[in-house]
Amino acid sequence: MKKRRIKPWPIIIILIVCCFIVLLFCLFDIYRSLKSGDASQVKILDKIENYNYTIDENDSAYVKSLFKQLRTELEQTEVDEKNYASLMSQMFVADFYSLNQAINKNDVGGTQFVYETYQTDFVASAKAGIYAYVENNIYGTRKQSLPTVSNVEVTEIKTTEYESDTITDDEAYMVELYVTYKEDLGYPTHVTLVLVHDKEKLQIVKMY
Repeated sequence: MKKRRIKPWPIIIILIVCCFIVLLFCLFDIYRSLKSGDASQVKILDKIENYNYTIDENDSAYVKSLFKQLRTELEQTEVDEKNYASLMSQMFVADFYSLNQAINKNDVGGTQFVYETYQTDFVASAKAGIYAYVENNIYGTRKQSLPTVSNVEVTEIKTTEYESDTITDDEAYMVELYVTYKEDLGYPTHVTLVLVHDKEKLQIVKMY
């Protein structure tokens, strides 16, 4: 009786197809990581309870120092709201304009301080504007020159009336700030914010 000889080609073809499928999955995973910036993997270092403000490992040393000051103020028995508004505004501006700390254009800084209803539009506007050309830095190899904020000074803060289709606040805050960078790359140095009350929190509704 003749032994049936098994041809190797079908097995080889099956192995090649399997390897190709595995390779496609790997490439898709890499693409998804590059697109998202893997921001979800960034380690959160601290959180201010009741306000849900956080600081992560990618934030600059200056932003981290402002966070500590903000936490100290918000943990007081009686919060000095004007100081709260000042510190929050400084931290927002420092985080937003420190593009060098962003993983890529999707990693928009300061979003946690923006009025919740406006966050989607705020991020979309930032990605189409100042963050549009931020190159991916997921592997820490970016050579692009991007700004890092070294100091934010509150030049004026006052209460004002604010009204929109969905928000009315007779005691909103208007905060004017002057921004200093580690290196002058032509980014904005004068910023004005409008903050409104949302229960015990202050949230940014306007920036110009």
